[in-house]
Amino acid sequence: MEKFKIPVVPSTTNKTIRFPNNVIESVEKAIQGKECTFSAFVIAAVKMALENIEE
Repeated sequence: MEKFKIPVVPSTTNKTIRFPNNVIESVEKAIQGKECTFSAFVIAAVKMALENIEE
């Protein structure tokens, strides 16, 4: 059995950004009923975009 490791929470900075209403509605629909917050979804999407960005 794997030992429990206390997670390290990365430092964060609060940013205010604007999303088109239809994007907000789509994200909220996608995460409805799941254990995911809007912020967690956006962070995961941005990380994936950064990993797949074409130079």
